[in-house]
Formats: sequence, structure tokens, C-alpha cells
Amino acid sequence: MPPLRHSRSEPELLRGSLFTLRRRCGTPTCRCAAGQVHTSPALAYPQGGRTKTLTLSEEEASQVAAALARYAAAKAELDARAAAGLDTLLARVADRRRRS
Repeated sequence: MPPLRHSRSEPELLRGSLFTLRRRCGTPTCRCAAGQVHTSPALAYPQGGRTKTLTLSEEEASQVAAALARYAAAKAELDARAAAGLDTLLARVADRRRRS
């Protein structure tokens, strides 16, 4: 996976969850056969109604974590704006009903 590209106008946003993938490779003489499983960072993300998983390098994981944080902040801001819009609408309707 190439590094996440950031445009000059907007940084990369990603939706999903970063987690640690733990697995055994199946080689009988490997350390994972004795319980020390292989670990790697991974991203679980929605696509087409299903959850997909993408294994990442450590460098990619830090970039993905930053993109996920930017998405969460943008979503929180959008949710706050939507709540403010609803409050404005409710106040306008209540005012109209009081005048009637």
C-alpha cells in the first residue's frame, strides 16, 4: 500500500477501525506453534455492505490512525452542526405554533 496521500487542501480521511491481527502461520517449527502468535496492525473498513480487512505495515498504521482520528473529528463536527440545525428548526416551528 503506498503512503496515504494528502492533498494541499484536505488531509486524508478514513473510516474504519484499527486493530492488531493475531494469527498462526501453520509451520510446525515456528514460534507461533508454541503460542507466540504473529501480530500485525490491520484496518477493518466497510465496503459494499461488508466489513473488509487490510493488513498494514507499522508505518502505514500510524498514518491510518491519524486519518481515522481526522474522520472522527470531522464526523463529530458534522453531528454538532446537524444538532444545531435541528435545534434551530425546532425553535422556529415552536415559535410559529405560539404565534398561531
